[in-house]
Amino acid sequence: MSVFITRRMRPYFMTLDELRKQIDTIDEKLVELVNQRAQVAAEIGKLKQAGHEPIYVPHREKAVLDKIAALNQGPLPNKAMHAIWRELMSGSFFLEQPLRIGFLGPKGSFSHNAAILKFGQSVDYEPLADIRAIFEEISKGHCHFGIVPIENSAGGGVRESLDAFIETDVMVCAEAHMAIHHNLMATCSMSEIERIYSQPEVFAQCRNWLAGAFKEAKTIPVASSSRAAQMAAEEPGSAAIAATIAAEIYGLKILCEDIEDVSNNITRFLIISKEDAQPTGDDKTIVLFSTAHRTGALVDVLNVFKEYDINMTNIGSRPNKKREWEYYFFVDFLGHKQDDPVGKALAEAKEHCLQLSILGSFPRSRSVL
Repeated sequence: MSVFITRRMRPYFMTLDELRKQIDTIDEKLVELVNQRAQVAAEIGKLKQAGHEPIYVPHREKAVLDKIAALNQGPLPNKAMHAIWRELMSGSFFLEQPLRIGFLGPKGSFSHNAAILKFGQSVDYEPLADIRAIFEEISKGHCHFGIVPIENSAGGGVRESLDAFIETDVMVCAEAHMAIHHNLMATCSMSEIERIYSQPEVFAQCRNWLAGAFKEAKTIPVASSSRAAQMAAEEPGSAAIAATIAAEIYGLKILCEDIEDVSNNITRFLIISKEDAQPTGDDKTIVLFSTAHRTGALVDVLNVFKEYDINMTNIGSRPNKKREWEYYFFVDFLGHKQDDPVGKALAEAKEHCLQLSILGSFPRSRSVL
């Protein structure tokens, strides 16, 4: 096998062995340069620790990845380059200060997968029993960061995450989008399945497929898709709807792939911590507020954002558990709380609210992990 290329304006053929030698030479240079970068990162870590500065800085992450995309001339796509640099940054975290990331466990959940794609292989991951536990571990300082699902393009908002924001004091410092594919898995055949475990949101995203494929099997909600896979592995006649990685971890056979009703199925995750992020020029802000139970109260608040030409990207609500027929509203909009129009809008909106809290300003995600 040979490849036609040009060297010094003269056409010639290179053999497979010659091309592999070129790869080996380039790899030697890459290893040297990667470790040079790591040495600089270690020095940066020392300065950060001396100044009590955070190790993971979302606005710096965005700046690095944007620069890599601008420099990239191909043939590798930006998604591949970003994955490489995320692992480089993950290794830098390890050298600077090992980070602990809380996620909805056990291992093999969609949250686990998203965490690895976001933070790489060189940080410590802490599987937690439910979403509320992630918020509590951040509040107590046991984890540096947590990753929680907040909404799905097919299933809507994740109630557990929204409720936890109401009841805790954590902040949002970043976001990530991940393509979601659901798989039916078990140790038995499809005809032997009596019950199916998964998250309530997962069942909602596979409702049509389940209605057509299973009329007798019970669907039983559990805290996470990976817990569902664990249970399916332990109980005869049980199946789970979960990610491919869960089947590998728990020894299950995938019976049906990609059973989600909407093929373009994306889950948005929020990265939570004790602080939010600095401005990048391309940011989002999330606010939580409640209004008096009167006609037009919500409209008054939303009109403020309209007057300041602030683009709202999402709005959701959860009931106030202490007062009947009153609600908390969540609004995402473009801009950072330090931007002048945003600051003025928030101050004016607060006058129409019983309570208004900024859950965080952070870099806007424009790609899918």
